[in-house]
Amino acid sequence: MRYDLAVLFEHPEWQKPLWAALDRRRVRYAALDLKQAAFDPDAQPEAALYFNQASPSAYVRGNTRAVPLGLAWMRSLEAGGARVLNGSRAFLLELSKSAQAALLERLEVPHPRSLVFNEPEVALEQWTGGWPALLKPEQGGSGARMYLLQSPDELRRLLRDQTALWLPDNLLLLQEYFPVDEARGIVRMEFLGGKYLYAMRVVSHGAFNLCPSEVCNPEDGGDVNCALPEQAPSKPVEFYPYPEVPVQAVETGEKIMAAGGLDVGGIEYLEADGRMIFYDVNANSNLRAPIGKAFGFDPFERVVDYLTQEIERAR
Repeated sequence: MRYDLAVLFEHPEWQKPLWAALDRRRVRYAALDLKQAAFDPDAQPEAALYFNQASPSAYVRGNTRAVPLGLAWMRSLEAGGARVLNGSRAFLLELSKSAQAALLERLEVPHPRSLVFNEPEVALEQWTGGWPALLKPEQGGSGARMYLLQSPDELRRLLRDQTALWLPDNLLLLQEYFPVDEARGIVRMEFLGGKYLYAMRVVSHGAFNLCPSEVCNPEDGGDVNCALPEQAPSKPVEFYPYPEVPVQAVETGEKIMAAGGLDVGGIEYLEADGRMIFYDVNANSNLRAPIGKAFGFDPFERVVDYLTQEIERAR
């Protein structure tokens, strides 16, 4: 084969640390940019292993077409016998917050109540989660199209005045809101090969874009490459190593990873009323180098360790 590895991606800045780590290890890889691409479904795989790094938030950057093409490409590769890490099953889970909620319910994992809708008045008739409530897109990513709403009338006004909120798939969710201790924030755990890698606390200061990539949320609070200006927080999002993450949280995260068919990913939960409430599953895991270093390793080198092992298995 021409390559050891082929990576499907859409956001070039997110990929730079991975490209650098692959170059250092002399891995023969192809970078398959999904923004403007084509593929032949009859073609034989050109790499021993494929790795999906596409993101549901592509539409926020004007790259809406990257998602359906990436999904079709993965399905074609899988049908042809190729091994795709974070393949179509994992990607479909990431594209659907309702599917994530259904998976958490099946696994008996505590999670917020959600209601999926395409007509707000019907949703308001059926909503039993109380107010305030969160409005989210079915296809989320980078905190886009998220709002904390105080009342039914606020939902009506928002959707009347901002019709673009229905993008990209014309489905929205109302989701139960849990206030958190602002000083402690939420917890994000990262997993590699389905196993726990590290955890961090994320203090949002009111932001919804909690992407851990330093491109999106720099350590110094400087210029960002994927911010949502209308939802910019008053302070930069803060990320802290969390070595004391409970064993139960890790075990639950690994159970979600296995049940969802995820090879690499991030699982987020919040703490409310003495419970851990799991609310987000991320197949496209943007690792944060300073957090990894706080634990004594370069997370991107760990990813390449895993990828080279999987390349040998795929062969």
